[in-house]
Amino acid sequence: MLGKFFKKPADDLDGRIPPGQTLTSRFPVLTYGPSQHYAPEEVVVRVFGLAEEQTFTWADLLALPQTTLTYDIHCVTHWSKLDTTWTGVRVVDLMARLQLKPGATHVMQHSVGGYTTNLSLEDFTRPENLLAHTFGGEALTPEHGGPLRLVVPHLYFWKSAKWLTGLEFMDRDAPGFWERNGYHMRGDPFAEQRYDDD
Repeated sequence: MLGKFFKKPADDLDGRIPPGQTLTSRFPVLTYGPSQHYAPEEVVVRVFGLAEEQTFTWADLLALPQTTLTYDIHCVTHWSKLDTTWTGVRVVDLMARLQLKPGATHVMQHSVGGYTTNLSLEDFTRPENLLAHTFGGEALTPEHGGPLRLVVPHLYFWKSAKWLTGLEFMDRDAPGFWERNGYHMRGDPFAEQRYDDD
């Protein structure tokens, strides 16, 4: 669907555009099921599995260091959006408050509505990853995962769970929602890891 909002890049812009992607000036809304609408004060992120169990409320998260980062994002449906700016809690700053148990290698993100998606601990703990509540200087809208979502910009965007409610630490990889339905277990856009046979 090329045209007013999508265009093929003339080149990869010095390596910024993964193969098979088109650029968009919009921020397309893609969600399985309806968008979830709830107040920021209702946000609770539960940490469990191979970690000392604890919960972080909205107030707890806002009390942690806040970071603003700008980076490119890439959707498995072939669009890329450049220079997006997000504010939230860096995963590494959250991890400094957690105590993992021996053997933790992966994390499953859980969301309002039952959505899940998996990450290796290595992918989860990269310094650019955020528990984001702000996009472009404005509160993150429900359609884009507000009040709180994870942002993992180096992977396809289905790996950045909207409406985050839980982080389950695990001793092995396991498929989340889209992974059980044929999507790749990792989802590297530069390797075009869209589907499980890629």
